[in-house]
Amino acid sequence: MQISFTEAELEFQAEVRKFLTQDYPQDILEKAANRQSLNPDDLVRSQKALFERGWAAPNWPVEYGGTGWSATEKFIFEEERCKVGVPRFIPFGVKMAAPIIYTYGTDEQKQRFLPDILASNVWWCQGYSEPGAGSDLACLKTRAVRDGDEYVINGGKTWTTWAQYADWMFCLVRTDGSGKPQEGITFLLIDMKSPGVTVEPIELIDGTPEVNSVFFDDVRVPIANRIGEEGQGWTYAKVLLTHERTGQAFVAQTRSFLTHLRTLAERKDLFRRALIDESGFSAQLLNAEIGLEALATMELRTLSDISSGGAPGPESSLLKVRGTELAQQVSQLWTEACGFYSLPLTADEAIGPAPMQHRMADYLNQRKVSIYGGSNEIQRNIISKAVLGL
Repeated sequence: MQISFTEAELEFQAEVRKFLTQDYPQDILEKAANRQSLNPDDLVRSQKALFERGWAAPNWPVEYGGTGWSATEKFIFEEERCKVGVPRFIPFGVKMAAPIIYTYGTDEQKQRFLPDILASNVWWCQGYSEPGAGSDLACLKTRAVRDGDEYVINGGKTWTTWAQYADWMFCLVRTDGSGKPQEGITFLLIDMKSPGVTVEPIELIDGTPEVNSVFFDDVRVPIANRIGEEGQGWTYAKVLLTHERTGQAFVAQTRSFLTHLRTLAERKDLFRRALIDESGFSAQLLNAEIGLEALATMELRTLSDISSGGAPGPESSLLKVRGTELAQQVSQLWTEACGFYSLPLTADEAIGPAPMQHRMADYLNQRKVSIYGGSNEIQRNIISKAVLGL
């Protein structure tokens, strides 16, 4: 896909590039360039640097702190961000909780929560999945019982990413079990420091506790922390998931990986002959690049709709399915290209020439992207009904 930028857009591109390469924290870029893991402080510092520049929330309405960028400017920013190695936004506050709060929350909730989310003063996590309710989220069992001006919460959530760092959780709870599974679900904002909240880490294969189980034992949550109406949480949750899935196209990130992969494949000093000369590998690489260009066009159309004041619709499921499939395809190619050097699980165990150092944990971690945010099987059901009308 060839995109012709206007003079103003080229000036914007230069402005973004200058800030990210000169004024953004360079130690974070160095870590990214050396494939070192970023700690939570690095991620918060990254977002605070963008906040100070006024770029913390490209998709927010301007009245709440958004940038007012056009779809093309958002596209340019993502491309430049990935080129230099600026980490992705921690999504749970800026990209997930905030859109629900500024769309359905009260004025008091907006004033209370949005400034701290924008400034990355608080860390959020998502309380959706449960041991018996993942892709079929409507089966959730975590119960909230009204007691005066509070809800009393009992139950548990699982696969809760980075809950160990979280100050707040946006959470789906069941307040009524008498109707259809999608009815009687309520959307609450829970202070993770509340008595009765317990976080237990789930250690991944590389030894990191990225995900957790969270348990609620008579946790009291003020009714003032409820978003919208009681029993209407399923409606708000579906809107939130469309925002999450739009962010799972991974276009700029995958383009960056493909660029590095092509550079690696064209080198003749690392292999008996350049990988690009192997017809099988070359065909797979070209297939991924062509698929990415088609996905980029789809993402631009979606960003354009959002910039016009709309919210992402069922087309976000298309982005999620194709984006995660491409991410897995590229991860597979990276692993094949690096071969034996892909065996280490962690960056500390890396072996071989620097361009070929790769973590098997990265490959294994990419297997999950087609599951979280609603499995791709569920997304295909949504596409068949809401997009194709079948």
